Amino acid sequence: MTQLDHQVHSIGPEVAGSRIFRFIAFLYGIAAYLVFFVTVLYAIGFVMGVMVPKTIDTGAEAPVFRAVIINLLLMSLFAVQHSVMARQQFKAWWTQFVPKPVERSTYVLFASLSLLLLFWQWRPLPTVIWEVENPDLAVTVVTLSFAGWVLVFTSTFIINHFELFGLSQVTDHLVGREAAPPRFKTPLLYKFVRHPIYLGFIIAFWAAPVMTVGHLLFAAVTTIYIFVGIALEERDLVELFGDEYRQYKQRVSMLIPWRRSV
Repeated sequence: MTQLDHQVHSIGPEVAGSRIFRFIAFLYGIAAYLVFFVTVLYAIGFVMGVMVPKTIDTGAEAPVFRAVIINLLLMSLFAVQHSVMARQQFKAWWTQFVPKPVERSTYVLFASLSLLLLFWQWRPLPTVIWEVENPDLAVTVVTLSFAGWVLVFTSTFIINHFELFGLSQVTDHLVGREAAPPRFKTPLLYKFVRHPIYLGFIIAFWAAPVMTVGHLLFAAVTTIYIFVGIALEERDLVELFGDEYRQYKQRVSMLIPWRRSV
């Protein structure tokens, strides 16, 4: 743990250490993870336009200007929540009210709820920008989009899927096990790109056989947010790992595999 983690972990030990709280925290972590899992499955259908009641190109339409404003506000809400709650300064303040063992689960839950709100209130902009008419080529593009989602999930398991989404923290707390200190590592895909998860999202969002104005807006804004998120995340990683991460940035490219960073 960092010094900050030790300071935060010391808040409310008489509460966080009780058996009842440990069990409740564990159930809460599982519930938050299940909400996240359902949300991600819905996100795949939402973006790809399959197997969900409301997709990126369906739903109640609105005048173009109003639809753009609503969609931008929905994406901004997610971006602010997702970025602000991930910062160490916010965590130091937030964990005065939310016990440390469930902090990550709460972050995951709030991110999932903001995405569900986006899916629910999204306004379609169905004007087609491009459409792949060749059936074989269209299938190839759909397959590429699906491969992007596979890359996202694979990349989370390569590092530590269950820690990333809060289950490890509540499980460790349940059994009274100290969390392992953060350790810098670059397994498998992380030897080729620094952010394979983000690369997977970009592929999944842009590989569309039918690209509408609404889908393009979603893909463009989320891609911009990804680059902002990378900048914030790497600033935190440099603070945590110092020269070790700086050397990694020099050695491995951000998103394009097998291309040396400048």
